[in-house]
Amino acid sequence: MKASEVKKGNVVENDGTVYQVRDIERSSPSARGGNVTFRFTLYSIPGNRKFDLSLRAEDELKEVDLARRQAKFSYMDGDAFVFMDDEDYTQYTLDASVVGDNAGYVVEDTDGYYVQVIDDAPVGLQVPSSIVLTVVDTAPELKGSSATKRNKPARLSTGIEIQVPEYITNGEKVTVNTLTGEFAGRA
Repeated sequence: MKASEVKKGNVVENDGTVYQVRDIERSSPSARGGNVTFRFTLYSIPGNRKFDLSLRAEDELKEVDLARRQAKFSYMDGDAFVFMDDEDYTQYTLDASVVGDNAGYVVEDTDGYYVQVIDDAPVGLQVPSSIVLTVVDTAPELKGSSATKRNKPARLSTGIEIQVPEYITNGEKVTVNTLTGEFAGRA
């Protein structure tokens, strides 16, 4: 497809690497006869590495068919995460490198995961926008120390650490925003 037809969210191939388009900037030169250029902000699948690409409107980009399959986390296989497709029960094994920073947001019995698949091969993982995790280690609340709201670090059941309000205790379930990695309330 032509560069001028590419939209945000499209999955394209460039130099043998697959990318998802996150942002498009269009620039029109002031001189007559100048070419319109498009600056694409791309993120590699897998790996989520940023890549900037500038193309003229008539340049071609190959669109890749990326399927998103709703799946649930099943189990760990060594360092790999195994997900099962909600519809046809296909198992997708994703290496820890593919899951990346989202590893701290992978829990059993939770909906909203999508495995990204190209040519039947799992290449990425989309996690829900928020997830419920259990606090496993946090300091006790300091009684009567101050009236202001303060945060303290807490380790959660998947091993990630976030800041939580002082009143949160061990064993409590909390909601975490997976986009920001921040405490979003008691669950």
